[in-house]
Amino acid sequence: MTKRRFADTDELFSHLMGYVNVEKGQSTELRLDRMRSLCAALGDPQASWPSLHVAGSKGKGSVSTMMARILSAGGLKTGLYTSPHLLRWKERISLAGDEMPEDAILEASDEVLPLVDGKAAQDFPGDALPTYFELTTLIAFCAFRRVGCDAVSLETGLGGRLDSTNVSPSLASVITPLELEHTEWLGGTLSLIAAEKAGIVKPGRPCYLSAQEPEAREVVARACAERGSPLRETSALVSVSDVQVGLGGTAATLAFAPGSPLAARFPAGLRAATSLVGAVQADNMALAALAAAESFPAIGEREILAGLAGATLPARFEVLRADPAVVLDGAHTPRSASLTLATFESLFPGPKALLFACAADKRRDELARILAPRFDRITITAPGTFKKSEPEAVWRLFRELSPRARLIADTAGAVRAATAEASALGMPLLVAGSFYLCAEADPIIRGGGRGPPARGR
Repeated sequence: MTKRRFADTDELFSHLMGYVNVEKGQSTELRLDRMRSLCAALGDPQASWPSLHVAGSKGKGSVSTMMARILSAGGLKTGLYTSPHLLRWKERISLAGDEMPEDAILEASDEVLPLVDGKAAQDFPGDALPTYFELTTLIAFCAFRRVGCDAVSLETGLGGRLDSTNVSPSLASVITPLELEHTEWLGGTLSLIAAEKAGIVKPGRPCYLSAQEPEAREVVARACAERGSPLRETSALVSVSDVQVGLGGTAATLAFAPGSPLAARFPAGLRAATSLVGAVQADNMALAALAAAESFPAIGEREILAGLAGATLPARFEVLRADPAVVLDGAHTPRSASLTLATFESLFPGPKALLFACAADKRRDELARILAPRFDRITITAPGTFKKSEPEAVWRLFRELSPRARLIADTAGAVRAATAEASALGMPLLVAGSFYLCAEADPIIRGGGRGPPARGR
């Protein structure tokens, strides 16, 4: 029996961190030929199962998870690939959100890593070694093949066109709301970003599209027309009504457009609910239900409702404590911050506190304008040490808009101080601005001390 190279997935993760990591601010050329070459050497594991491929600026993790849960409720062994992770790297590779067997991931790494062991940069296309995210994606592909997945819900990491996941011959593409993000990689306009995201659309395969700004919609629609891909828009095919949001989750009525395939299957519509909190989750449920049920016709009402009800995600308006509440949300773009704020204010209309940090590449001036005027106590900190951040510059922006903003640069100290202050004052606390901050805060707030640092793709 061959001796396993790594004792556990934490040890494997430490090894992978030795490769170039874009999320850590390290530079590389985004390209797909290296992934295609490595996949071919592995027997093309990405072709072992039909996949639903998700790109977008916001909501892609929620939609990916909802679809995986729906397919799993339908009896399909369903892989789920997401990023970033919150506390442990293996969160990225799961079975519809449930833990993937450790052995499957370790055995998959034993397939992948011999392809790079002892190799030099010039041995690979682009004269560069595979990146951390490419190797993680390859391990995920091989793990899904090893456990015999029937389907996979696959979330892109960065962009779409040149993302490592885009070697998958997806059954359908799914695009969530788009906004300006990662402009240094994807371009400085919404049209350029939409073009990168639309790169996941496959010829002749449907594209499921959430409601978009006209500029973004036009780009995606044009890409679909050029590739002969049917464009399936939730705004035309699903109406969402009677949305109810509470600390226990979100409920909404989904009605399918007359004459559409799902209207015939669900003529009375669906009263759906998820444990994910926020009005935006109603739209995510509509997109996930549409894409999953049309792509897999055997999926029925029971499977959709059970799958949506079972979807969970950390740090998406996650309530860690009650009375006073502490909520974790990784919102780090203006749109997501606005949506999170609206939900927070609707649930907690009185005085409230904010613990905020963001990476240096985020639109911090806009985030400050959205958040600073609305909180009675504000603590600014760093989002851990994994990504470059400039907490003092962020604090100055918040301070201009709110004299109540204070700076505590040490992340763990800021978490403890903000939670203690909010508790003493009886105020609900929102922890937002970065998944890295949420990963640092989670174990401290739960009472487990300082957890592992947040890590990205």
